[in-house]
Amino acid sequence: MPKVLWERWAADEIDPQNRLHQALNCLLIETPAGRVLVETGIGERIDEKARAMRGYEGPWIGEALRSAGFDPGTVDVVAMSHLHFDHAGGLLASDGARAFPRARIVAQRAEWEIALGTNPRLVASYVQPELQLVRDWGAEGWVDGERELVPAVSVLPTGGHSAGHQAIVVRAPGAAPLAFFGDLAMRPWSGNPRWVTAFDDFPLDSVVMKAALFATAADEGWTIVLSHERLQPVGRLMRDGDRFRYEPE
Repeated sequence: MPKVLWERWAADEIDPQNRLHQALNCLLIETPAGRVLVETGIGERIDEKARAMRGYEGPWIGEALRSAGFDPGTVDVVAMSHLHFDHAGGLLASDGARAFPRARIVAQRAEWEIALGTNPRLVASYVQPELQLVRDWGAEGWVDGERELVPAVSVLPTGGHSAGHQAIVVRAPGAAPLAFFGDLAMRPWSGNPRWVTAFDDFPLDSVVMKAALFATAADEGWTIVLSHERLQPVGRLMRDGDRFRYEPE
């Protein structure tokens, strides 16, 4: 999407190096059957050059969980929307140990196959050496298609942003569903299904899937959590002509 179309929505977020400020939102879901963590962010296994180039700030997921009063060792499932470096980077602690020792990692088998493949365009957003370290751990929990992880929490394959991209949907009794659409819904402007990022590997698939998912979410009043929104990441989608409008809660 050309900058001329979106810069008025983000003019106050662009730094002197033309970088756009983004959050790395993770979601901890408490259920009677266990704790589900959605995403792990970039993590702490990055060098100073990468940290400076991309302007990383803030605590990694393990530290953030402990600050909020949760022990990473009590996480039962880590559900990944996909395995790009800014979503799967926190699976390992700085010393190489599993950051969530008792958890199973849940990502689509198709995502693992692409992430560890050889296509130079598709693998550019994956850190293959790190993923190789957790491949066997990941293989214990990879899935093909829609799957319930624990009662009321499911993953739904979407494709689009990456070959094995998936959404995570929570359907708690007596409440409207809550959805984390991963990088199909990064920021408020994502409500237009035709607006996709340069990072989408399969943009035409993104457009089709966003239109279908967003229609269901809008018509049924789902709560939406945006993957990279800094200020108001929780809201709802409303129909707005041939597109959708994000309204924060």
